[in-house]
Amino acid sequence: MAPASAPLLRHYVDGAFVATERRFDNVSPVDGHLVAHVCEADRATVDRAVAAARRALREGPWGETSPAERAAVLHRIADGIQARFDDFVAAEVADTGRPVEQARTLDIARGIANFRMFADLAKTTGSELFEMRAADGAEVMSYVVRKPLGVVGIISPWNLPLLLFTWKVAPALAMGNSVVAKPSEETPSSATLLAEVMDAAGVPPGVFNLVHGHGPDSAGEFLTRHPDISAITFTGESRTGSAIMKAAADGVKEISFELGGKNAAVVFADADFDAAVDGVARSSFTNAGQVCLCSERVYVERPLFERFVAALAAKAAALKIDAPDAPDVQMGPLISREHRDKVLSYFRLAVEEGATVVAGGGVPRFGDARDAGAFVQPTIWTGLPDTARCVREEIFGPVCHVAPFDGEDDVIRRVNDSAYGLAGCVWTTNLSRAHRVSRRFQTGLVWVNTWFLRDLRTPFGGVKLSGLGREGGRHSLDFYSELTNICVKL
Repeated sequence: MAPASAPLLRHYVDGAFVATERRFDNVSPVDGHLVAHVCEADRATVDRAVAAARRALREGPWGETSPAERAAVLHRIADGIQARFDDFVAAEVADTGRPVEQARTLDIARGIANFRMFADLAKTTGSELFEMRAADGAEVMSYVVRKPLGVVGIISPWNLPLLLFTWKVAPALAMGNSVVAKPSEETPSSATLLAEVMDAAGVPPGVFNLVHGHGPDSAGEFLTRHPDISAITFTGESRTGSAIMKAAADGVKEISFELGGKNAAVVFADADFDAAVDGVARSSFTNAGQVCLCSERVYVERPLFERFVAALAAKAAALKIDAPDAPDVQMGPLISREHRDKVLSYFRLAVEEGATVVAGGGVPRFGDARDAGAFVQPTIWTGLPDTARCVREEIFGPVCHVAPFDGEDDVIRRVNDSAYGLAGCVWTTNLSRAHRVSRRFQTGLVWVNTWFLRDLRTPFGGVKLSGLGREGGRHSLDFYSELTNICVKL
């Protein structure tokens, strides 16, 4: 049993923190030490949260607030995160093991930015207005009114916990909805801190509710099957998205899914060589490859292939793998030993399928408590056919397969021969080619000569098994709104 001194993370329901008897342990992926005990929601707790959310809209003041009033609340939430910045960094690092500097510059900073951006956007987004004449010559004016969808169920992943949690919570609240949110059971800490910030910011009881737990026969399933949930937004694995879609079908709920990816990076022979090597190393190994946008397939034009593989292997070998607070650390552990087992199974499978292991392929050894963690080496393969499982299935670890290609048609066919379609990268100094090739990618997002650069106002999402719908800017506001057309004959 875990020591009793570990903190207890509770649910937040109807403006109060509540505990449930069933618990699970949150364990550090760095060395296996206990981070916290976490309450697991039963069906009754989820029912209470949904009922509180419905009351907040129907009987409370939240449903009648103006965009400007809601924007002020969201800015107070952002201020609250900023005031507890170091606490959020510590929570994120404890759960994920990611380098401290990454948590500071990306995760927590983006969480703040998400609230501020959607607050300002909701306050300034105007309505549509159309004018015409009826058959009898009368003037007709049609305009669009945005109303809250209702109670939104939010299920967020473990790879970028606060960033992706706030990416959904912020626009849902900005449009006047109430929320019942479930963070990943692997990363409950920053969401619990956010509930404390919500409470201090004066968010009315029931507007934001937090339930902890797992998926099947736990909080996730109770939430997605609940008849009083109006919409579900989920980021995570494609198979889980499919199960949620089936659960949501009975209630004909609105759904928005950002799912898995097997993303490709394409490097043409005319690319800026050093920039392309640096970019592909970053897009393959950032956050130990645990970003849905990471490049697991890399295609390099044949004249550049051997030189590129050697340079990328050198980059991988030079990455410093360590605990999150170590000096100059560049890569931390995977999220859990269980996930590491999955990734290592692909390392073995790649060799069985005939891969040449150019870099990595194993587990680093430290000779201390870190050996009880979930670390793996950044890994590069070559030599596999496009039909190999390791080239077709999402691994979600610090790994890529590099293959040569001959010409645009060849590489586009291979890039698009995938069940996934989230993102892609093109590296070339030929601007015409960049535009031409990018338009042919069957993905929701294409980067040219960069990676992970985002304007938060632009649409984000994938096609095929990579998702359904778009998030970001006005696209998020549209999902979290019920649009009503009012037609007036003057």
